[in-house]
Amino acid sequence: MSQADKYLALGGFKLLRTTGNELEQQLQGHLEHGEQTALFFANTNFIVQCQGLQEQMAQSTLIINDGIGVDIGTWLVHRTRFPQNLNGTDFIPAFLHSIQQQGRVYLFGGKPGIALRAAHTLRTEFGVNVVGASDGYSQGQDTQALVNQINNSGANVLLVAMGNPLQERWILQQRANLQVKLLFGVGALLDFLAGDKPRAPDWIRRLRLEWFYRLCLEPARLARRYTLDIGLFLALCLRTGKRTGQYTNSGSSKG
Repeated sequence: MSQADKYLALGGFKLLRTTGNELEQQLQGHLEHGEQTALFFANTNFIVQCQGLQEQMAQSTLIINDGIGVDIGTWLVHRTRFPQNLNGTDFIPAFLHSIQQQGRVYLFGGKPGIALRAAHTLRTEFGVNVVGASDGYSQGQDTQALVNQINNSGANVLLVAMGNPLQERWILQQRANLQVKLLFGVGALLDFLAGDKPRAPDWIRRLRLEWFYRLCLEPARLARRYTLDIGLFLALCLRTGKRTGQYTNSGSSKG
């Protein structure tokens, strides 16, 4: 696959065409070689909310397709599909389990208590070495103190759970100050791991209807995302077409 064929443009972003296994190997390589890399999961909400951040994602950033809405947008623009749907809720715990011998993970975000409960789940169910956790409220107010705490923990992997676009902005603004090598924007993952929000049953996930399950559980919070914002997302996809702006997105400075 040529360099150009490795990506698909959508809504002004360049999304990596890859599988879960290939992505795991790529991230393991970045970790082993000490190459700092940010990873974002592009669902429809990401595409809509993160407009204007493309230039900051030009270097050392991977953007991965997540969800049926992105599949629809990609088909409209490119008449093709991604090889595999990659959502962070499934991918990240599996990836952290795969690097449990070398990974030192810090969790940041969520309501008080969420990150600590998520850390317990990662340790007990996935064998992950969690070296620290901070909530996104009082413990996240002093950014410099938080950055120092993360660096002092010895973490080489950071999960940031603040929702779009706050988590992406935070990572992009702070990554130069952080010693961690892998930085993931994880959305509601910590809520799921903590048991604060339920995952959809397996059969609903197989039908690619988990978005509808979440909408039924949280209609007030998610109604706009799955109605008006879907229209905005499709308009962005059609308006930008195959363009991505004046930048080149790559997984590292080595490409």
